[in-house]
Amino acid sequence: MTNTPSPHLTQLAYHRIYEDEQGDSHFDLVTVEQRLSRAAPPAAPFYVSEDRPASKYRFYSFEPGWIGELHPAPTRQFLALMSGAVEMETTNGAVTRLGPGDLVLLEDTSGRGHVTRNISDGYSMFLVIPVPAA
Repeated sequence: MTNTPSPHLTQLAYHRIYEDEQGDSHFDLVTVEQRLSRAAPPAAPFYVSEDRPASKYRFYSFEPGWIGELHPAPTRQFLALMSGAVEMETTNGAVTRLGPGDLVLLEDTSGRGHVTRNISDGYSMFLVIPVPAA
């Protein structure tokens, strides 16, 4: 019997908002697998996912009390909340609260969209990475 080590896997998850055929938006939770890798020698191994395309980034900052009424995403994009707190609501009434470190992929680019509210006392700031259509 061979003692073959099994690959070390870890997972991370992010929220996703997408639209259905009727243009209504919904939440989904996406899981990404990572493998232990020597991705930056001589640094110690760390967990890495597969590469995905991206070529630019921007920042969004929402003032206290800011509400983005029902709107589709301007482009397919990842939003990584850096500070503050927001809640996002889909057209089916589901609400998800996001805090620093949370990640959401907006794919509801042509439907009725979603609502975003800054629910913190200060500014909420996102790192935004537009990504090509899947």
